[in-house]
Amino acid sequence: MQVLVNSGKHVASSMALKDDIRSRVQSKLQRYEDHLTRIELHLSDENALKNGPQDKRCKVEARMKGRDPLTVSHDAAELQQAIDGAVNKLTHALERNLGKDAKRWAH
Repeated sequence: MQVLVNSGKHVASSMALKDDIRSRVQSKLQRYEDHLTRIELHLSDENALKNGPQDKRCKVEARMKGRDPLTVSHDAAELQQAIDGAVNKLTHALERNLGKDAKRWAH
């Protein structure tokens, strides 16, 4: 499973941050690895240089083998919260989409 991290021009992201995000996403989605080809995260700051509540967004697209892609997003005050929220939403969407098979992989 390939994990790609893309950030908008108003999001400060280092290679270390992107590596950390990739590692955490791979760990969190490890049980679905056989069904996923690629996970793509898009990080953005919706209000650019202005401060505002819930202005950090993480959009995640999961490419699955033999199925349509799944896309989720989460907005939060902090980038890390947006990432965690989006990955949690993706986990729930994968469980719903893959049905009972997902429960077997968890054991």
